[in-house]
Amino acid sequence: MELIQQNPELSAYLVADEVVDHKHPLVRETAARLRRDSRDAYAYAKAAFEFVRDTIPHSSDTGDVRVPWRASDVLAQRTGICCAKCHALVALLRAGSIPAAFCYQRLNVVHGLVALKLPGREEWARLDPRGNKPGIDAQFSLVKERLAFDIRQESNGMDYPVLYDVPHPAVLAALRAAPDSETLWTLYPAEL
Repeated sequence: MELIQQNPELSAYLVADEVVDHKHPLVRETAARLRRDSRDAYAYAKAAFEFVRDTIPHSSDTGDVRVPWRASDVLAQRTGICCAKCHALVALLRAGSIPAAFCYQRLNVVHGLVALKLPGREEWARLDPRGNKPGIDAQFSLVKERLAFDIRQESNGMDYPVLYDVPHPAVLAALRAAPDSETLWTLYPAEL
């Protein structure tokens, strides 16, 4: 699948904003800690991915009812759905000067992914920081995608090819409006 930048300017995929608040002290501290043990951009990106995937549980797996949507809140609360975890990963990558984008799949609902573009690479690589559990084994890979879920055509699933510099408005609106996870799933988009 050919990935398409929604914004043609690569610099747009480094911007901080209200959601991707990579200038927030907690994001900066976390990024600095991850950078200390990383010898290059590849190692830093892998460490950031594994940190979000492994230390911030998916709220559906734990039954956590909180619905953070801002990257710093996801890091502080250590919970979030797939898209919120993507906000945290994009913030960490951008804090490390790595262009990072939001991208999505349609499963039963919209599922969030992250794409990154490492120095010296022509292609974007998609990653899935959702979190592993039995039956799900997402890994950091720039060569062959190792996402949490395979797209099943018989289930009307699909990969969306667009790389967004900001979270999709439908996803962000649901996250912002939901006071708890039960409400979130009534607001959350089934497709983009």
